[in-house]
Amino acid sequence: MSKHRHEPTFTSYYGRPILKEPTWEPLDIAGYLFTGGLAGASSILATGAELTGRPGLARATKLGALAAISVSAVALVHDLGKPSRFYNMLRVAKPTSPMSMGSWLLTAYGPLAAATAASDVTGIAPSAGRAAGLGAGVLGSGVASYTAVLIADTAVPAWHESRKQLPFVFVGSAATAAGGLGLLTAPCAEAGPARRAALGGAALELAASNAMEHAAGIAGETFHEGKAGLLLRAAKALTAGGALVGATLGRRSRAAAAVSGAALLAGSALTRFGIFEAGRASTLDPKYTVVPQRERLERKEVVGA
Repeated sequence: MSKHRHEPTFTSYYGRPILKEPTWEPLDIAGYLFTGGLAGASSILATGAELTGRPGLARATKLGALAAISVSAVALVHDLGKPSRFYNMLRVAKPTSPMSMGSWLLTAYGPLAAATAASDVTGIAPSAGRAAGLGAGVLGSGVASYTAVLIADTAVPAWHESRKQLPFVFVGSAATAAGGLGLLTAPCAEAGPARRAALGGAALELAASNAMEHAAGIAGETFHEGKAGLLLRAAKALTAGGALVGATLGRRSRAAAAVSGAALLAGSALTRFGIFEAGRASTLDPKYTVVPQRERLERKEVVGA
């Protein structure tokens, strides 16, 4: 007698998704994720450049960090609808809330990034400017990574199931973007730290992305399919290619360094947009919610037994 295996189907009332699709605008939120990471990592790179006597790289990354965090803030406020909603988030400080901690982190970081960039350009209060730059560099690591915790702390399956790997993807992507900015804007003679940041960031981002796609289980399908899959494949190609060109031809050729930097920035941006689209896709099919829940219940039953 032949046995036929029937794959389970997953439906919900009236065929509607179990989870509500995120209503965030991709340009606002995915853009906010990208520019925040670029800003934080650029401040770290700027601090290192200033401490090692690379004024061209330091100025470029300071200005880049200020521009990026400004765009990030505008995108966030635009998504919230009005500035008062951001200010309302500062009425309390809740350590267990990534949104609360992120709001306070941005509030502390933004003025420091602005002060060090202004001091560098105008030459006014250089000591205070260097101190502000050091503060921005210290806070930069949090600015570059907290958004990964922010989106992973949701019910969106693709994000929540990859919560352990997502921060590494974001940190690597941020370092790649900052390195790309340095390669695009700084003289080749000063761009050594940018090349190393790009190469190290690309290696971390690509390795963590591969681990994330496997760790997400069935929800990891969304990283390979549809619009998200297209964006993430392009991101990997640009990131790997940009890092390779920057580490080789970018050492002596200004044109190659600029092409490398542009590719790295584009790759980092597409990574954030791809992850955003994967999360949105994972809310539309009930199986990405139901299957992980069943697997967790089965594991608990095994442990209990």
